[in-house]
Amino acid sequence: MPSNPTKRLSAAFAALLLAACNGVSSDAVAPRPDAELGLFTTLPIYWGEAPDIAAMLDAEGKQHWARQQLEERYDLVPLDVLSESDLAGLERIVLPQPRPLSPQENVALDEWVREGGNALVFADPMLMQHSIYPIGDKRRPQDVVLLSPILARWGLALQFDEAQAAGERLIESGNLSIPVAMAGELVAMGGGSGSTCEIGEQGLIAECRIRDGRVVVVADADLFEPHAETGEAAAALRSLIALSF
Repeated sequence: MPSNPTKRLSAAFAALLLAACNGVSSDAVAPRPDAELGLFTTLPIYWGEAPDIAAMLDAEGKQHWARQQLEERYDLVPLDVLSESDLAGLERIVLPQPRPLSPQENVALDEWVREGGNALVFADPMLMQHSIYPIGDKRRPQDVVLLSPILARWGLALQFDEAQAAGERLIESGNLSIPVAMAGELVAMGGGSGSTCEIGEQGLIAECRIRDGRVVVVADADLFEPHAETGEAAAALRSLIALSF
């Protein structure tokens, strides 16, 4: 059964966050250069937003800061679907604001985690990032994350307080300040199958052990703002990657 929602994150997590805030090099936790990291997202991290294919493929175009940061440590593997065959051979994946999963994808992801996979999920209930694509365009990032089935399977629910103050703010989680905007709140719920979750301050981060695998869920994705390549966002991403993988 999931743990009480007031239970704090692990000591290992706190140590990692403290190291990040004290400027400790992430080299100590960096994997080998050829380690693969699956990337499943609707955000313009691997491919930037552009009016046409030519502009998207422009080699001189500036890469998203998060892609650059991830590729310093991993060989990124972009994923269009989450199937057993696509996940086979991967040990870790990151899912920043993914699209809704099909029933088959929910099953494939859950089984992959239970067999030892490690996932970092950014689930934002109200994404505040600007997009050049209009509402309804399939190329637009997912404005409202829809992951209730898989979160419930892991013993979590994502709540959202519409009355919270708009605009960017910082949430202290462990020893790290994480930039958020209209963030969600993760809570433990009954019915989780074989999972044990620890939930951090204000419900922003949950760390779950699910049989042989691990999942870290963050209830906001605004740290991936394209112009947030310095400061709290970059430090938060490094520490979350270190925690998850």
